[in-house]
Amino acid sequence: MKSHDSYQRWIYRGGHSNHWARVQNRACAIAFAAGILPGRAAALDIRGRRSGRVISVPVVVAGLEGERYLVAMLGQNANWVPNLRAAGGRAVLAHGQRETVRLAEVDSSIRAPILCRYLQVAPGARAHFPVNRRAPLEEFARIAPDYPVFRVQAGAA
Repeated sequence: MKSHDSYQRWIYRGGHSNHWARVQNRACAIAFAAGILPGRAAALDIRGRRSGRVISVPVVVAGLEGERYLVAMLGQNANWVPNLRAAGGRAVLAHGQRETVRLAEVDSSIRAPILCRYLQVAPGARAHFPVNRRAPLEEFARIAPDYPVFRVQAGAA
C-alpha cells in the first residue's frame, strides 16, 4: 500500500498531474465513460475555461444519504474545479451512459461526512488526504475547506 501511495503522490506532485498521470487519467476516463469498470467510477466531462474544449477526467461518485457527490482529491489545485465553476456547474457524468448534470458546490461546514465517505469508496484518493479514512469527523471538518465537494443534481439547470 505504501508504494501505491508514493506513486499517487509522485504522479500528482505539487498538486498537478504529470505526464504519466495525464495518460493514466485519459485511459481511465475512457474506460469509466464506457462503463467497462464496475462501481462508482465515472468520467466527468467539463468545458475548459480557456480552451473551450471538453475535458474528461476520471472521478469517483460518493453516495451519502441518497445524494451523490464528487470530491476534488487534489483540493483547490484540481484543474477541473475552476473549469466547473466557470461552466456554472454544468457538466456530463458518464458511466456506460451519459447524464447531463449540474454540480452544486457544498459549503465547507457540511463537507466532513462526505469527505469521510469519499475516502471509504475512493482508495486511490487516500494518498492525497492528510487524514486517515477512519479518522473522527472532527479531523475531516478541519480539512474540509481545502477539498471542494460538489453535489450531483440531475439535469443542467
